[in-house]
Amino acid sequence: MRGLICKKDKNMGAKGLKKGRQKRELMMSKAALVLLLFFVVPAFWMIPGCSTAPSQPEETGRNALVTEKHENRILGEMGDTGGVRPGEAVIEGVGTFTFRPEDVQTLRPDIFRDGHISLFDVLVHLHEKGHFQMDYYFDEEMNTYVLNTLNEDEGWWYNAYYDGGWPEKSVFRMDHYPYKDKMFLSFVPVSQDYLDSIYKTYRDEINRKRGNEGKLIVPEVIIEGRKETLNFENVEVRPHGLRNDVLQPEMITAIDVILTLGEAGEISYDLQWYESIGTAEVVKSYWVNRINEDESYDRCGFVYEAGAETFRFFRGNHNHIPSDVRVINSPEYVKYFWICI
Repeated sequence: MRGLICKKDKNMGAKGLKKGRQKRELMMSKAALVLLLFFVVPAFWMIPGCSTAPSQPEETGRNALVTEKHENRILGEMGDTGGVRPGEAVIEGVGTFTFRPEDVQTLRPDIFRDGHISLFDVLVHLHEKGHFQMDYYFDEEMNTYVLNTLNEDEGWWYNAYYDGGWPEKSVFRMDHYPYKDKMFLSFVPVSQDYLDSIYKTYRDEINRKRGNEGKLIVPEVIIEGRKETLNFENVEVRPHGLRNDVLQPEMITAIDVILTLGEAGEISYDLQWYESIGTAEVVKSYWVNRINEDESYDRCGFVYEAGAETFRFFRGNHNHIPSDVRVINSPEYVKYFWICI
């Protein structure tokens, strides 16, 4: 797969990559920043004409991404990311149920590696245990499982957040949403109109991908940093296998947008692995800590969102799912932006 990157903002184009970056002053201040950015304001982020990104290298994963030429750095060592603690799910009006993650099997082995599951997998597991009845089916036109009825009631969605977070609107596919230890999970009734508006964006994504012959081409990528703003059109994103501990290597995530642009030499970046941050015991993800000259410091740094225009920002696209495990199908836009809090 080849990456197509067109049209960069001519007034604020990508700056030349510089060598000799200074090291981070203090890891603790960096960790505090990520906690604030992710859990206080949650995320998990050219010259005229077009240029073609290099073909996909044979090697994928962390080692294939680190290049001296572009100063792309991946910092920190990944730890064990499997779920090991008993979990709990609240079904509004039905009850609260416990489960062991190791007992849950995924319905999406095309997305998740062995030992990793989605929110929808938890729901199906509890149904199979006889706690309630549910009717569901897989919709190829949306690339997702649809919950039709639960105890004969229609119109169900979820509320979920990871350790250290709080409830928020999310329109992310339920069977794509990775389960983590110590996360809050509930399933709640919502209006059918609300679900229909979500499902429409799913169909639009799949139709867009089919129209691009199966390639994942993001119409608009925005990077709003402290020092520069970059705009790219029709970015063909390829998988890099950064989180092949959780996801199948061919899955494309929101962070692959950054890796694709870095690989093409349009930006440079730093990623940092965090096991835990402050009171958030279970983090276990990579964060984008630098893009070009904009490097996180104190209480400033990058957050992100991705999806359809309908659900921009806190309407559903900007949520707690780290960008390295947020699988994307074919969103209208991906945006990484700088904030100070």
